[in-house]
Amino acid sequence: MNTINIDLHCDLLYYLLRSDAAIDDKEIGCSLPYLQEGNVKLQIMAMYAGTGADSTVYGLEQSKLFSNLIKNDNFFFFNYDNYEAEENKNRVGILASIENASAFCDESQSLDSGFKNLETIIENVEKVFYIGITHHLENRFGGGNNATAGLKDDGKVLIDYIADRKIAIDLAHTSDQLAYDIFTYIDQRNYSIPILASHSNYRSVYKNNRNLPDELAKEVIKRKGLIGLNFIKDYVDVENPERLYEHIQYGLDLGGEESIAYGADYFYWKDHPDKSRHPFFFPEHSNASVYPQINKEIEERFSSELVEKISHKNALNFIENLYK
Repeated sequence: MNTINIDLHCDLLYYLLRSDAAIDDKEIGCSLPYLQEGNVKLQIMAMYAGTGADSTVYGLEQSKLFSNLIKNDNFFFFNYDNYEAEENKNRVGILASIENASAFCDESQSLDSGFKNLETIIENVEKVFYIGITHHLENRFGGGNNATAGLKDDGKVLIDYIADRKIAIDLAHTSDQLAYDIFTYIDQRNYSIPILASHSNYRSVYKNNRNLPDELAKEVIKRKGLIGLNFIKDYVDVENPERLYEHIQYGLDLGGEESIAYGADYFYWKDHPDKSRHPFFFPEHSNASVYPQINKEIEERFSSELVEKISHKNALNFIENLYK
């Protein structure tokens, strides 16, 4: 089965900020050779910035890097109706996303000025697929996955701002309270904003704040959202790579057959200060070339229909509904 694959989250753009980095650098699991080998037809490229000084500089710089990537012959700007075109046969489709709203609005600037940065980013990347409001920590918009704060007033203004922009909201790094508050606020305002958790697993299978509790996973599924399987050991099971398939089964048990997708979260981890977490990925999940093997495993354990859905169909349906 030589199916195409769609991955909802990687940090190649952040890696490319390094002076010694290149798109074909095999130091990172989502480099071009791995994406090609894994038959990845769409890779969502996150623009990441931690909350703090110069966060917007990082966001804007990565939007320029993305703008250069879509001019590169190996990539193309993905649309749900162009990925099968002959000229894109051997190329990797890409779309941009924002991981942490601090990438366009820091803690001290005015919201107006932050939204001007957001417009510049959108201009550079042509489309922002989704925005994650926070990262690990709390920011002016709400609480991250290691915080308890919910949706703040600035977060409400941000949701108002993107409500009719065909931009999804990503729950991968929210506190539980922020996620609940986002759902409540969207419903109160009667917004039809699509929701996904681009790189999250299931907390009932493996306990970690980054994994979704049942109620939130069910809510994403109910709203026809996506939940992207994260390949990082800390969110699969630090001892056992096989648990990835338990996460799939659990998603199915929650009714998520149309929602499960890939969100491997490949990033450059080799200089990460917490050496106890090295390597961050099991060999079986270490780079994007593994997708055909994982698909084969899913086919054997589940069905070829499920392979089609997880590898690309669920994500394609979501994208088509978002952009049409």
